[in-house]
This record gives sequence, C-alpha cells and structure tokens, in this order.
Amino acid sequence: MSKVADVNTTSIAEAIRMGCHTMQNVFNADDDFIPFFRSVVYPDASLEFHAGHSESHVPGRHLNGLLNAEDAIGISVEEEAIQKHRKAAFFSFGGPVTLPLNRQTPDGPLVNFSPHNIREGLHGLYALVKYRDDDEARELSERCIAAIFELWSPDNGWDADRLRNLGLNYLATQGFIHGEARMLGPLVKLYRVTGYGPALELALACMEKATSEFFLEDGEYDLDRFITAHTHSTTCVLSSLAQLAELLEDASLLQRVKRFFDNGLWKMRDQLGWSPEAALKENCDDGEMNNTGDILETALILGRHGFPEYLEDAERILRCHILPAQLRDVSFITDPPNPDSIDGLRDLANRHRGAFGFPAPYGHRSLGEGRHKMSFNMDVVGGTVGSLCEAYRDTTRNDSVGHHVNLLFDHETDAITVRSPYTHDRLEIELKVEGPLFVRIPTWLDHDSLRIEGAHDDPVPANGFLLFARQPVGVPIRLDFPLSSGQLILAADLHVQPIRVELLGDAVVAMENFDTDLTFFDPLDDRGD
Repeated sequence: MSKVADVNTTSIAEAIRMGCHTMQNVFNADDDFIPFFRSVVYPDASLEFHAGHSESHVPGRHLNGLLNAEDAIGISVEEEAIQKHRKAAFFSFGGPVTLPLNRQTPDGPLVNFSPHNIREGLHGLYALVKYRDDDEARELSERCIAAIFELWSPDNGWDADRLRNLGLNYLATQGFIHGEARMLGPLVKLYRVTGYGPALELALACMEKATSEFFLEDGEYDLDRFITAHTHSTTCVLSSLAQLAELLEDASLLQRVKRFFDNGLWKMRDQLGWSPEAALKENCDDGEMNNTGDILETALILGRHGFPEYLEDAERILRCHILPAQLRDVSFITDPPNPDSIDGLRDLANRHRGAFGFPAPYGHRSLGEGRHKMSFNMDVVGGTVGSLCEAYRDTTRNDSVGHHVNLLFDHETDAITVRSPYTHDRLEIELKVEGPLFVRIPTWLDHDSLRIEGAHDDPVPANGFLLFARQPVGVPIRLDFPLSSGQLILAADLHVQPIRVELLGDAVVAMENFDTDLTFFDPLDDRGD
C-alpha cells in the first residue's frame, strides 16, 4: 500500500501551478496539436481523441483554467500553449454554424454537435476576451449566441431539421440540465466582461427554465425531473445560478441556490465535498473533481453573501479532498509499447503530473466498480484549476468594507499576509494596507481556548467573524487556538460502505482506505482506532 498525497504542504497556488503543467502538455502531435480528451493511466495508460468532446470541450476548459491562473496567482503560462488551445477552440467553431463542433474521426470534418459542449466553447471565448482582450473571440461569442437564438428556444428545443440540413449530427443530451442549461455560467461571465446584452438575455432564459422546472422552491433533487444523473451538469448549473444571483444582486435567486445546496445536493456529495460522477449510482466510489469544484465555487459565493458557514465548508472541501486528490506522484504510470511512435502513448507520467480526475475520498483507486480502471480525463483539469483560482482569490479579500480572512491558508497579497495555523503554530495576520480586519472563526473553535496577541483593541463578533476595527498596519496579530480533533463517518448511501475519517480542524489526519493503493491519508486503522 502506498500513500501518494502530501496533505500538509500542498497550497492552493502550488496546486494551480501543477494543474497548469498538465494543461500545457496535452496536445496531440498526430492531430495538429488538438488537445486530447480521454485519459487512462491504469491498467493501460494512454491519451486519446474523443468524437464528442476533444476540440469542442477541452480547449475551452483549459483556456479558462490557464488564463485564470495567470491572473489569479501571476503564473507565467506558456504562450505557445495558449495559442494551441486558441487555435483548437476556434477550429471547433469553424463548421457550418458558429457552435462548438467535433469531428467523428481525427481526419474528418466537423460534423458532431452536442449542446453539452456549448458551456465549454463559450468558456474558452470568455477567457480570451477577459484576459487577452481578444476581438476575434468576442466576435465568435456574439455569433455563437446569435446562432443559439436562431436554432434553439427554451420551449421548443433545437431545430433538428435545420441542423441536419447543415450536415450535422445532432447529439441530443439527457435533457435541459445536461445540455443547454450548462451555458449559463460562461454567459454570465461574458456579460460581466463585455456588457453584451444578448448574453444576459440568453442567461436569463436559461435561468427561468432552470428555476421553474428543475431547481424548485423545495430544493430537492429528483432524478425523474432532472432526467440526467450526470452530476457535473447539475453542479455546474447550480454554481452558474449562484453567479447570476451575484451579478444581479438577486437575493431570492441566491436563496433558491442555497435551498438546493442544503437539500438536494446531499444526494450527490459527502461531508468532504467528494461527489460521484453519476448521481445515485451504487457500488462505486468514483468521484469527479469537476463537481467538487462547482460545489466549492457555490459555497464561496454563499459565503460572500452573509452565510460564513459555507466558507468553512469550502475550506474543508479544499483541505480534505481537492488538494489531496491532485495527481502528483506519477511513478506508477508507465508508457506502453509504442513501435509506431503514437503521441498518445508517449511521456504519459509527466503529461499527467498535476491532473485531477475521478478519485474516491481515500485515494485514486476506489472500491466497487471503479477499482479496475483509473482515468484523469483532460477536461477535468481545466475545470478544477478554474475553481481553485476562485478559492485563491477568496482566501482573503480587501473591499470597501475592509479586509476579510475567509480561508485559513498561507496567503500573501499587496494588502495582507496570513500565516496558517495548519502550517505554523498559530494563525498570524499582518496588514499592509489600513482598514478594518474581519477574521473568520471556525465553528469548531473553542472560544475559551482562544488567545489573541498584538491586537490594538478587543475584537467584536460579527456574523461568524471577529472584527478588529483598528488594527495598525505592520503589527502582526496572533490568534492562538488548538485545532479541534473530530471524527466523521461518510455515509453509506453515497459510498460502497461507510468511511471513517479522523479530522484535525478542517483537515484529514487519517481515513479508512480498505487496503486500497495510491491513497491520500494515513490509514485510520493503523493508528489504533
């Protein structure tokens, strides 16, 4: 048995950098450097083309991830990689209609259209517009939105006859949530950046259908209503609704998001943020990190708008699942025989280093049906890195109200320095810019054990935070408190069997792993529990 994660030293910024390494090394030299989609690392490793998702899906995810990372943490991404992804993304929009399309075979024309991929296509264009001020991407996004209005309506769906007359294979999805609803998020982002009215108009049309037919007032998830069991489609629409609520300052829509988060979402997540690739699927501990990233982003938005308990959820998701589950130790991946020098069979360990995929809570290899195969499909890397960028930005915030320490990670900006109690012997914060300081206090903290040094005044409780109203610049404030020990049992209705977890604060120190290999944490049983 081997443990592959170093859960104590992995930072959000380092995880972003590692994910960018993957996204800059997934181009298929045998296919004009279109990025691979499909990935398998066990038992037989390979990177492969996919007729439904390669050019229409992966470039958008990776452009959004890479350019987000460049902005969030100041990483220097390879311009050659950006241009390759841009070329592939533009190629996918280059068919008989300005929609993200795919080839059936690598040497064939663009003939496959799935509404599932509109989200990814628009995400790539959005990232180019926002971070590269790319006029061609802006024009393509406007043409794409016009084509959607022309060929689709919320009531009648797609004009399948017109699509067929254009020579396209219309690949119908498992309903609205699995298909068109997914484009809501990038439409919101495009509108934020460009102010382009039709983007908001289309986003509102998607929101109205989503909230009137699927995300209802009761906040429940009903497979018969949602139709699709594809968890990522549900979680990405949820996070998109939260983004729209934030854009419009729509409290009622945010409450609708919160109700689903508090109710229906528990049919597709556990207490650590693990989420199954397929909702309600039994006998499988395979997760999907895309879903977890969406849950994280939604929690961050709820936390920003008056519900600090969701920031604690976000911190636990990061420490207990996302960061440990990144593929860092690739020593078990070997290239297969490759007498024909196929690019998809070359340098597979290095090209996967930094990937995110379909982990169990305890490791890369899961119990049940997922035990015999391990994959890290390349789209998942881009989605997870994008979510990590949002977490990095929200670790601390400096706005008109003051400084906010939301997540207790090591963090440094032009406005503040934070030293985490998970990597130091206490929480230490030093302001570089004058202003009130709000520090989130975890619910598990014993207030009687809290000792504060260096504060100018006694703090004031403020909705899950401590407010230090007049903390001087350059004077460190130290909050000394023990990380509370605790235990969880991850529910059997989501997992092959219940999973016992030992926590210290919001981090895992040990977890049952059932003698699987490639695990993330110390085995709980070996600690005498």
